[in-house]
Amino acid sequence: MFNIDIKKLLIKSQDKELVNISFKISNSTALIGQSGSGKSLTLKALLNLLPNSLICEKEIKSNFVLDFNTIGFIPQNPFTSLSPMTKINKQFFCSDKKKKEVLKLVDLDTWVLEKYPSQLSGGQIQRVIIAIALSKEIKLLLLDEPTTALDIENRDNIIGLIKNLIEDLKILVLFVTHDIDSVKDICKDMIIIKDGIVIEQGNTEEILSKSKQSYTKTLINSTFKNKDFRK
Repeated sequence: MFNIDIKKLLIKSQDKELVNISFKISNSTALIGQSGSGKSLTLKALLNLLPNSLICEKEIKSNFVLDFNTIGFIPQNPFTSLSPMTKINKQFFCSDKKKKEVLKLVDLDTWVLEKYPSQLSGGQIQRVIIAIALSKEIKLLLLDEPTTALDIENRDNIIGLIKNLIEDLKILVLFVTHDIDSVKDICKDMIIIKDGIVIEQGNTEEILSKSKQSYTKTLINSTFKNKDFRK
């Protein structure tokens, strides 16, 4: 089984610490926190998208090579992730056979390959983005609030799709969001981050039912209207 041990990740701007964390990813894991808590910075550091001047310390160990070929990324806004003037077919970088395989995984037919992004719905575009990520031999899938720009129906469909993919492909997942409800049925583990610091981590069900941190309880209460799940 794949695993990643982020022993130390320290991100600073001038003299201010933006992120100072350590955690492990050994299955499907949620990184939860309010806007500005350091979630996206953590993702960008894993993707090597931050300037070297910001990263003061970065020690990550894994049992596979972390690079462009092994990491898939699903961004927050699918509508800005594809070239609007290019057909979907040309936005894949793999064989035609592989395109068909990954489109099937996300429940899309090959007709989408001849369409421009503007001709697809939001849910279809997000499925295309996921298919592109899966067209590589990834071992880690990073999700940056992938349902934020979608309506409720498409959000639920995408969450269901991601759940099935995790089970079928046996890949690691780091799901970044501020919405606990979107990951409660997907992620086995949960990490709560506040002001760049991990304040709580562990089994998702245990945190949702027995959290001792007031910040975590506030996030849970703001997410769930139906508290039966936590009884």
